[in-house]
Amino acid sequence: MGHDHDHTHGANKKALMISFSVITAYMIIEAIGGLLTNSLALLSDAGHMLSDSISLGVGLLAFKFGEKVANYSKTYGYKRFEILAAVFNGVTLILISIYIFFEAYKRFTAPPEVASTGMLIVASIGLLVNIFVAWILLRGDTKENLNLRAAFLHVLGDLLGSVGAIAAALLIIFFNWGWADPLASVIVAVLVLISGWRVTKDGIHVLMEGTPKNVDLDEIINIMENAQGIKSIHDLHVWSITSGQNALSCHAVVDGDLSVHESQGLLRTIEHDLEHKGIGHVTIQMENNEHPHEDSLMCQNDHEHSDHQHDH
Repeated sequence: MGHDHDHTHGANKKALMISFSVITAYMIIEAIGGLLTNSLALLSDAGHMLSDSISLGVGLLAFKFGEKVANYSKTYGYKRFEILAAVFNGVTLILISIYIFFEAYKRFTAPPEVASTGMLIVASIGLLVNIFVAWILLRGDTKENLNLRAAFLHVLGDLLGSVGAIAAALLIIFFNWGWADPLASVIVAVLVLISGWRVTKDGIHVLMEGTPKNVDLDEIINIMENAQGIKSIHDLHVWSITSGQNALSCHAVVDGDLSVHESQGLLRTIEHDLEHKGIGHVTIQMENNEHPHEDSLMCQNDHEHSDHQHDH
């Protein structure tokens, strides 16, 4: 398991590194192109690319930080940094989109002159750049890794932004429709807003210790309650440390006549079953019936006894 994880980790990091370099370089070109041709569609696409480049850069930093080993002051290491990065990134996107809406509104009322041929050339190269980066990111692990997925969604938005700018440039060249430029930028802004909202929401869910999306709580409770020797469970919590790393803790009431050896075996079995359901960190406190406890599944009470002995 460890080796496999390290391998995808390395591949993800490399994918982010290449994407970051390519996108950052082209974003600067597109921003200059947007200013020279006076195209808001190009500028908004460059704005989106800026957010991409920030998100990829932050993603890289998150990988770097995430590799820092856990210590006494941060017992989980720096893995949460990745989620903080995703939230920061999402909020930046929302702000950028609001700015584009505002600019586009001004342009609809008074469409300025746009150098459409230059706009077409810059947008076309942009499209090729985005297709290349999307292909690199797709080869990484976009299903599990929130950061990589965010980066991929960004690039997809960019790709559509480039298509929009190309279409707008063609409309201006052939029909002289000046409003096509702000219209294309509004479409990009909507995409930016949606992806920003999604990433922010997912990130906040993790920070709020929400139940991970890929974990079915009923299934987890069933696995544990059906294990031989367990009577009931309570005080159950399932959360994510960072994307793809889930943790669980709970109290389990076991048969009083289980030997130490048997209860260790029981723990092993449960850990094994839970690992298949996507939970890597498992902490179970075993108790017998004499242990006084509120009978609730997700107990929030502070217990009188402070001498919790964790069996793990």
